[in-house]
Amino acid sequence: MAGPQANDARLSLEIRTKSVEQTLIPLVTQITTLVNHKERPRVTEKTTQALVRVGQAVCLAVERFVSVGQTIADENPEISTDMCQACVEARNAGASIQQLTAGDSASHRNGKHIAEKTAMVRAARQLLSAVTKVLLLADKVIVKQLLISKDKVSNTLNELYSVTTFTDFVNIFSQFGNEMVELAHLTGDRQNDLKSEKHRAQMGAARAVLEKSTMMLLPSCKVCLRHPDCETAKENREGVFKLMKGALSMIRHIVTDEGGNQANGNVSPELNGDSGIGLDNYFSACKAFKEFEDHVEMTRVTGVTSSCKEKLNGAFDSLVETIQDFTDSAYTSHQHRESIIQMCDRLKSELSALLRTCKNQRNSPNPSPEMETAILRTLTAAKSLNKQLQDTATDQASELFKANEDHEILKHLKAAGNSGDQQRVTEMTVKFEEHMQQLEEVCKLFRHIATNEQLVIAAEHNEFVLKNLGPLTLLAAQALSMYPNSKIAQENLDMFAESWETQINDLSIMVKEINDVCQGRGDKPVYMSLPRPGKHGTNSRGVRPVKLDAEEQAKIAKLGLEMKLITSEMDAETDKWEEPDNDIVKRAKNMSSMAFSMYLFTRGEGPLKTTQDLFIQAEYFSSEGNKLYKTVRDFSDKVPLCVHREELMTHLERIPACCQQLHSILRTQTSGKTATFNKVDNAIQETKNLMNIIAKVVTTSFVCATKYNIDYRKSPGSSRRWRSSGEARSATSSDNESMYSSSMSDGLNKSSSSNKQFSASNTSLERQPSGSN
Repeated sequence: MAGPQANDARLSLEIRTKSVEQTLIPLVTQITTLVNHKERPRVTEKTTQALVRVGQAVCLAVERFVSVGQTIADENPEISTDMCQACVEARNAGASIQQLTAGDSASHRNGKHIAEKTAMVRAARQLLSAVTKVLLLADKVIVKQLLISKDKVSNTLNELYSVTTFTDFVNIFSQFGNEMVELAHLTGDRQNDLKSEKHRAQMGAARAVLEKSTMMLLPSCKVCLRHPDCETAKENREGVFKLMKGALSMIRHIVTDEGGNQANGNVSPELNGDSGIGLDNYFSACKAFKEFEDHVEMTRVTGVTSSCKEKLNGAFDSLVETIQDFTDSAYTSHQHRESIIQMCDRLKSELSALLRTCKNQRNSPNPSPEMETAILRTLTAAKSLNKQLQDTATDQASELFKANEDHEILKHLKAAGNSGDQQRVTEMTVKFEEHMQQLEEVCKLFRHIATNEQLVIAAEHNEFVLKNLGPLTLLAAQALSMYPNSKIAQENLDMFAESWETQINDLSIMVKEINDVCQGRGDKPVYMSLPRPGKHGTNSRGVRPVKLDAEEQAKIAKLGLEMKLITSEMDAETDKWEEPDNDIVKRAKNMSSMAFSMYLFTRGEGPLKTTQDLFIQAEYFSSEGNKLYKTVRDFSDKVPLCVHREELMTHLERIPACCQQLHSILRTQTSGKTATFNKVDNAIQETKNLMNIIAKVVTTSFVCATKYNIDYRKSPGSSRRWRSSGEARSATSSDNESMYSSSMSDGLNKSSSSNKQFSASNTSLERQPSGSN
């Protein structure tokens, strides 16, 4: 991730992306071979010839590399001067290396190998420096593309904010969804390519905020359009827009590395309030314990000087300050609070004993047995206190999840809103806010005990989302209580309530991950936008869940969420029909519901629990596609010959082939994880393709029906809509899902490659198989 400056002289050579690093590795290997050979006083003729060939290969590779760099310079005037200069340096260094290897045997005969070694080292440094500059300048082009995409989304978001008619909103929202897909690809690439675990987690958190908030954008905007005088609905919508703008701002700061020059390497502190993932100067209990223990360990080497004593006391004071978040919490039990205070007093006593012992051993070069014992007792006391904090946080979370108040509170809140009982909504608001505070407190405590920056960001992200999502959910309930007969207001509350429950589920997963890591049994956690591990197997016996690897998770997530994008787009199109209870709309929404349940499967949620459930659902989906084909075919007979009818027939005739293809995939027998994964992958891919065609058919049918005034009302023989009760609840929410949420994981399976034009073969092992999609 190159810095924002263009001047070569000021271009930092710090490599922040894996693709740049991987491209440099083969070059480093070859140059190392050449430099090491110069240390040998004598070499054979065969070795000399081999080295000549290596030098020629390096020079040729540099020429190819430079030609691509110059092409990039021609296409991007803002970096042209710096790129051309770096290319010239690389070419000169490559030529020097070739010349040095070509004259290698003569230099050994003339005793000049020492001077030649110095020249080789100098040329190697020049080449590495020049190639790195070229790669980082090319990386700046990738950053520029991402920022342009982000700005397009921001501008369209502003247009959405100012629309006043539903027609304008649908049109702009469609454009917004396409731009979000592009942004998702670029941010997904960037997230995968970043070397820093912290920056990857931050990018994932920002993208997750965008995903969740965009899910709520469609219904919240529709409520404002339907009830323009409702101030509560406006506040609800503005809160969603604020979340999205904050996430977009955070993405910009991550990719431009603003604030990266600070001493602590963190982004600017004011970002934290906008996005909730700033990680500014937050000092956790975990960091405090580590710093304190490091100072205690250091006394073995340095003894306790006045400076060391000051640092020890300062570290202890910082530790006590972080502990106050545990003891001051209203939700910490009396037993835990007393245990923390007692262990803190014990640690203070052990530290005092250590300082007294060290004072008596001032002139001894090695720690005495008494001093070693005091150090061990202090470290043991610190570890016991740290364990007590972990137990306190875990027990508080356990009690909270055991009570499971969310479901009941949301149930009563919905009931009060549907009945128009504003007083009851106010009463439930108080309970909801109390529960929300307790959840935020759990996030704060787990942020203290998290052992790495990724987990800290996960805890901080959960706290931020809960703090912002809670008030928006209450506003949706208040808006419904003002318009209890409004279907769109009810759908809006349903969406916010579902988002809240999903966030609680995410919080419980985070709690388990942090607790597992603290207990020493946690695998490396997988964050944000990746589907949860699914089950593989096609029979009714209990099957052992198989955890997908990152590439499999990313690929399934991409397909599932792309399909979700299409379902949201089609739902927006079906909302245009004046008479929604007709055969075309009915079957299209039915298929949208099925596709949405398959999307939920990719997240480890919804009514489909196993791959066999998924395949059965896909079978129904294929059957319903054939029925829709017949329905639209009958409708097309009423359309006069025109360009719209031709377009409709072109899309329509693709449906049977897609249904047949999906049917063939589902009939394939599988055995083992890999084969099952491939079948799931192919089934979701084909379902997505068919959904894309259906969306175009519905749109074109609406144009024909409206333009030629065709009667498209429900026919007497129409079949009943198929949907399970679980899917019906999911579909209510899917009608309000954002088009972008599908795109948030869309780019996760594609490795970013700012230098992919230079050395695709060198980085192929690092890339995930995005091309298969």
